[in-house]
Amino acid sequence: MLRSAIATTALSLVLAAPLAAESDPVVVELFTSQGCSSCPPADRMMHDLAKRDDVIGLALHVDYWDYIGWEDEYADPNHTQRQRAYARQGGRSMIYTPQMVINGQHDVVGAQSRELERLIDAHLTAAPEAEVVATRSGNDVTVDVTPVELPEGETFDVRVVQYSPMRHASIRRGELAGHELDYANVVESWQVAGQWDGVAPQQFSAELTSDLPAVVLVQRAGHGPIVAATKVK
Repeated sequence: MLRSAIATTALSLVLAAPLAAESDPVVVELFTSQGCSSCPPADRMMHDLAKRDDVIGLALHVDYWDYIGWEDEYADPNHTQRQRAYARQGGRSMIYTPQMVINGQHDVVGAQSRELERLIDAHLTAAPEAEVVATRSGNDVTVDVTPVELPEGETFDVRVVQYSPMRHASIRRGELAGHELDYANVVESWQVAGQWDGVAPQQFSAELTSDLPAVVLVQRAGHGPIVAATKVK
């Protein structure tokens, strides 16, 4: 059963084949939990998203199902707060798992691959609003942002996210007791390198907390739309 008051029908899990690499990949955030029996299909979809060059897939494990018998070892209360912020932005009164948020603007309930692919395609073909390039030297990251077609008077957070490409879990209790599951692109750390007014090109820097891979998201302050994103090279 989907972990919310909203019911959904299980659809095909097959995603379209990876598209050609894009300079501005689409960000798909999956809010998931090891305590949610309806999450594994969406978790498997994240494995496919993680292989694509035109998508940045991030798995954010939440903590609000820990009380039902299994504490998600990758959960972070900050992920729950981010999901709540998205719900407020979208005028929703509840949060649930699994949920996918695309470029901070649209959400998909459950593992609806066709709807997810439709939204990814729509964002891939949309006109760019900003450009971002990120380079890494050791644990130091330099981020260059450039406006293309941004609304005036807005502020944007330059977010640096690190993730584990693969994590394994041996679940012993709760709804998924006895399952051995692999999770792709598990978010491990999150920081804001600075805020940008979007008026002129600007450079930011950040120090990473580990040697894990990283991505940069340029997002309207207050958990608004993601206007640019890139993988750190």
